[in-house]
Amino acid sequence: MGPEPGSTRNPLACAITRKGGGGFLGGEVPTMEPGSMENLSIVYQSRDFLVVNKHWDVRIDSKTWKETLTLQKQLRHRFPELADPDTYYGFRFCHQLDFSTSGALCVALNKAAAGSAYKCFKERRVTKAYLALVRGYIQESRMTISYAIGRNSTEGRAHTMCIEGTQGCENPKPSLTELVVLEHGLYAGDPVSKVLLQPLTGRTHQLRVHCSALSHPVVGDLTYGQASGREDQPFRMMLHAFYLRIPTQTECVEARTPDPFVPTLDACWSPHTLIQPLDQLVQVLRAAHDPKSTEWGQEPCSPSIRRPGPGRPPPPPARPPETEAQRVSCLQWLSEWTLGPDN
Repeated sequence: MGPEPGSTRNPLACAITRKGGGGFLGGEVPTMEPGSMENLSIVYQSRDFLVVNKHWDVRIDSKTWKETLTLQKQLRHRFPELADPDTYYGFRFCHQLDFSTSGALCVALNKAAAGSAYKCFKERRVTKAYLALVRGYIQESRMTISYAIGRNSTEGRAHTMCIEGTQGCENPKPSLTELVVLEHGLYAGDPVSKVLLQPLTGRTHQLRVHCSALSHPVVGDLTYGQASGREDQPFRMMLHAFYLRIPTQTECVEARTPDPFVPTLDACWSPHTLIQPLDQLVQVLRAAHDPKSTEWGQEPCSPSIRRPGPGRPPPPPARPPETEAQRVSCLQWLSEWTLGPDN
């Protein structure tokens, strides 16, 4: 969700960030500067897929004329030749990121690629991991958060989510998030924890709601964060999609984006205690077993893997045909990625 009415953020509250660097395919070091049509960072590219490092406070798409900057407009500006005229927005986004969240977002460049990604999401074979700065010091180094999440029907809280048992929480669904503490430190003088979050389900605003339910809301979260205007001060919401892996049968899409929560980029953030090195956790994520990889004869997920082809293992045996409901759902998904304009 976007900033609440009347709220302001000051990106220069602590320091000016440095520009430049990279080390990823078309990637740039994150900065505090607002998004623009030109600063679209690409971290993975193939014939069938792009993975972009979405800027914070940029919508994926919008049907409202007032939105001068969206990710789909950035993509049309950078890659006009890749836009698909058969879709409303020109690009098929394989999943969603909130307006305020930055990081890895996969784009399918044709209907077949979109279908292969769709199946991975449907079979829950996609791996996603996020970085966040959350309020307070989390004492447990690891935990599983299992609060069921539903829609909030409370007056004035439309389009927000809530945990089961709270007033106005409708139709709560099981939700799971794995949390690992990376560092303790201070943000603008206040105690915070840097964490790695892995959603095992895909509820709306899941990570933000789960962190808030722990009384450790994401720093800068204007919707689920602390009251009294405190979250207006950070220049952004400190939630970032850090790692993404979509192991389709023909291509393993894997991308790691630069970590934006480091003191060299944001002088407000001052870590003082290392709990778990991030690079070790990345290795664990990459080594996570995909049960379908054996069936398809794949090696550990790598961007260079392309299957099938000459000399490749044959495709898996035919599965039972999809039900009519599944077929309709897939066709609707493939026809156009119909995100709500303000998601």
